[in-house]
Amino acid sequence: MVYDCGSCLAKYILCAFNFIIFLAGSVVLAVGIWLAVDKNSFVGLSKIVPSDHVQQFIQPAVIEQGAYILIAVGGFMFIVSFLGYCGALRESQCLLTTYGICLLVILIAEIAVACLTVAYKPKAEEETRKLLKSTIENYYSPPENKDAVTLMWDHLQANLKCCGVNNYTDYRSSTKWTNSGKVIPESCCVLEGDPLKLKPKVPSCVTSPNEVNSYYKQGCFDALVHWIMIHVDVVIGVAVGLGLLELVGIFLAFCLAKALNGYIK
Repeated sequence: MVYDCGSCLAKYILCAFNFIIFLAGSVVLAVGIWLAVDKNSFVGLSKIVPSDHVQQFIQPAVIEQGAYILIAVGGFMFIVSFLGYCGALRESQCLLTTYGICLLVILIAEIAVACLTVAYKPKAEEETRKLLKSTIENYYSPPENKDAVTLMWDHLQANLKCCGVNNYTDYRSSTKWTNSGKVIPESCCVLEGDPLKLKPKVPSCVTSPNEVNSYYKQGCFDALVHWIMIHVDVVIGVAVGLGLLELVGIFLAFCLAKALNGYIK
């Protein structure tokens, strides 16, 4: 049992913070498992809300892929926060040390990725372009067979007003798209109304794109980089805030573990 004021404060801060993350992770994990084992009930529930936006997410492939993502994210949040919460609550040196090491590894990995990206910028850009192009080549599908990757690209292209990774030619190598009879997806066209409804102003845009009725020459990689540079202050702020939060968690976990070790001795 910790007795000094600093250790007690560290204990309750860790408990409160990790309990919130634990609850959030539990909800995400539960939703992911629900979608994985019972897609039909989710589809039935979603029909209560007659929205075009909702309907985009109830394709079987989208639900299945989304379920796996939620399970992975929720499971990670659940395990790490469980270590922090139970370690602080039960005053367990083992759990607290494991929790602190987990956060430290995550922080080091984030810093390493950032440093490597800056140090090897041309190579990092090339590999990122290849990775993004592979998602179009292997997964992008026509509307009737839409999956999570297709949905992501449609939303990205509609919001950033771009087409493909470099330009519309990326779709020529898409194994699933080439049989659709279209040159570009609807999301590459100049849209009317809500962009997420993917309604081209000129219907012939998908078969005869030009610079007036589409964004077929504007690559999404460059558009995304441009968007990040415009919002660079927000991006840096979020990254720094996340890093500081992780540092505080590491500091509190190891300090509390050390204090407990002193009391045990």
